[in-house]
Amino acid sequence: MAIEIERKYLLKAYPDALIQEGSIVVEKEQFIEQTYLALDGDQELRVRKITDLTSGQLEFSHTFKKGWGIAREEVEYAISEGLYDQVVKAHGAIPLTKRRVTARWGSTIIEIDDYAQISLLVLEVEFPSLEAADGFVPPAWFGQDISTDKQYSNKKVWRDLQLQAGKEA
Repeated sequence: MAIEIERKYLLKAYPDALIQEGSIVVEKEQFIEQTYLALDGDQELRVRKITDLTSGQLEFSHTFKKGWGIAREEVEYAISEGLYDQVVKAHGAIPLTKRRVTARWGSTIIEIDDYAQISLLVLEVEFPSLEAADGFVPPAWFGQDISTDKQYSNKKVWRDLQLQAGKEA
């Protein structure tokens, strides 16, 4: 099983000025819909529909994650659109949506997730090792490190969204 190592930061504002000046170079923009199928302690199963906002190309995936914090086990694989639609329809949940911008900031790849439906802006950085993650010094504009704050986990945010809509999560 692969290990995903990432740090997450609570952005106060979208870094438009840094993009305009060229400090951040946007490489890809996507719209992501994700629905959780099962949540149990530190384990989760989810499906995603990912739309490339430049080409319109669609991708669908199924993911299993286990663990808390900056390093978690992850298994992700592609699924068909038909299987995605069938699972989402059977589940009846409201997907958590986000616009993801993948960009280069110096030699670092960053992902900025804008969760418009819940007014949340998060920046993520993935690392090849725990040592690299622990040694990373973010600039002030990244904002508060929320890597280990469960209130900002996607599954918690998704569960809250279901409760707000009157759905059982």
